[in-house]
Amino acid sequence: MTTATETRKFEAEVAQVLHLVTHSLYSHKEIFLRELISNASDACDKLRFESIAHPEWMAEDSELRIDISLDAEARTLSVHDNGIGMDREELVANLGTIASSGTRRFLESLAADKKADSRLIGQFGVGFYSAFVVADRVSVSSRRAGAAEGDGVRWESDGQGEYTLESVSLPHRGTTVTLHLKKDESEFLEDWKLRSLVSQYSDHIGFPIRMPRKVDGKPTDEWEVVNSASALWTRPKSELKDEDYQNFYKSLSHDFSNPLAWTHNRVEGNQNFTSLLYVPAKAPFDFMNGREERKGLKLYIRRVFIMDASEQLLPAYLRFARGVVDSDDLPLNVSREILQQNRQVDRIKGACTKRVLDLLDKLASDEPDKYATFWEAFGSVLKEGIAEDAGNRERIARLLRFASTASDGSAPTVSLDDYIGRMKAGQEVIWYITADSYAAAKGSPQLEALRAQGVEVLLMSDRIDEWMAGYLTEYAGKKLRHVGKGEIELDAAATEAHKASEEAASGVVARLKELLGDRVSDVKVSRRLTESPSCLVLDEYDMALHLRRVLKQSGHEMPDAAPVLEINPNHALLKRLESESDEARAKDLALLLLEQAQVSEGAQLEDPAAFVQRLNRVILGGEVEAGAATGESGG
Repeated sequence: MTTATETRKFEAEVAQVLHLVTHSLYSHKEIFLRELISNASDACDKLRFESIAHPEWMAEDSELRIDISLDAEARTLSVHDNGIGMDREELVANLGTIASSGTRRFLESLAADKKADSRLIGQFGVGFYSAFVVADRVSVSSRRAGAAEGDGVRWESDGQGEYTLESVSLPHRGTTVTLHLKKDESEFLEDWKLRSLVSQYSDHIGFPIRMPRKVDGKPTDEWEVVNSASALWTRPKSELKDEDYQNFYKSLSHDFSNPLAWTHNRVEGNQNFTSLLYVPAKAPFDFMNGREERKGLKLYIRRVFIMDASEQLLPAYLRFARGVVDSDDLPLNVSREILQQNRQVDRIKGACTKRVLDLLDKLASDEPDKYATFWEAFGSVLKEGIAEDAGNRERIARLLRFASTASDGSAPTVSLDDYIGRMKAGQEVIWYITADSYAAAKGSPQLEALRAQGVEVLLMSDRIDEWMAGYLTEYAGKKLRHVGKGEIELDAAATEAHKASEEAASGVVARLKELLGDRVSDVKVSRRLTESPSCLVLDEYDMALHLRRVLKQSGHEMPDAAPVLEINPNHALLKRLESESDEARAKDLALLLLEQAQVSEGAQLEDPAAFVQRLNRVILGGEVEAGAATGESGG
């Protein structure tokens, strides 16, 4: 029994995805089967969970399964599940509109990466549409669990911008997706081909995947299971090969790359649970939005999928980890609110955190090349743990990597242990500098004295580094110090020489204070400079100037704070200022000393044009009249 057919248009973004899928995304077209099986498995999981409250929904058919069938003459491939099913509104929401922001983000990613292909599709929650890579028409018939036989609905589309809906009578709950295959996709009508794809992509699915048994090369009415049909994490490690773990990861994460590492553990005692945790090789497309919407760690309770519980089972700084946790002890009706207040969950979270950090420790020590790949993808996220997890701060600090004045190039390869191993005799401080970029950090004049003494300095240029360093004040008994903050201690001989230099330069210091006024909070003779004429420094606990700029640009209110200008009185520019009798030229020189220091620190000058004019006047020795015909204010 059917009723009149209703025709609707796809939402604009869905139509765009369909167009891209059918015309562009061909590198791994066989993933359509993985995606359809994954959706069918989710439907079975949802029914198993919802049947806790509605046991009658499974009374008619309690063995959940996924069936794949072929009709070579009709050129159709069907994937059927007896899971939760969908009603009319759910079919429209899931297949005809944007149920989440996934479709829109998919389009944005493709716009940013012209080389994008079907490897991406599962990451965006739009995996169903991959069916149109191999089919010119797709129909979906579904009846929701608990609904009457006459409440079934059929959705159908050729992927050209419209779809139809009609009510149908279906004798059983569940969903059947039927693909009418394109002429050049006959390989997917081969029984052996589908079996090999199930083995490759979906063997771990925890429900039986069945296909008709063949006798003398012909299909029969008898079904046979073509996957292992057991949750991979429940199987003994001795039975599993690396390939098994890798294939499960790819299905779980919709990633076509192998993971860098994984850890599979069973905990028994006061609390029983199994965890299988992975470290990916690269970040998914929307990873940096992940603090608000974390996904990737699935919670099962006695093999029943409950929810994606990454927020409850891992700290935010480990949100890159993927995997499953299967508990024997939590109640099946657990909610997110209960998870947030449950001691058992806290213990599971602590154990998962330890496992991931152990995995990273092992990766860093045994496979440094793989760890470098991890660090490039997720290093800035791991740094968040320095501030957020005081209990594991020392462990996380051991995993940090930085560029350094002692290393070649900008690659962050130096650990804090490496640094300590190279410290000079008697050195008790780990020196570092933060800046907008590696080049700004490496070229900072603040490094000159330490570089001259052969003291290594860590070069930090991630946006998060200045914030992180505020929490990382000590490691392995060594203090961490920013080279541009506070005073730098000198040995006795150098201290005496510095006092003499301060006395000799007292006149030029006083003149600079007068010329610069409130642009600076103080002017001092520097212990840091050996080659440059000037640099900016801050008090030991002040926020770095580049971080102040970032926060200000982000809309944060930042109180005005003038820096300290340190000078090198032996530099020719300071000698020239000291002997300059023309007040206008002295003002130019003073401002140039400040602006040079600001530029070296990475700041954008308030008035670049005035800086250029001032520089020209100084270069030309004052031949250009100060401010003549420019209207320049001198600021």
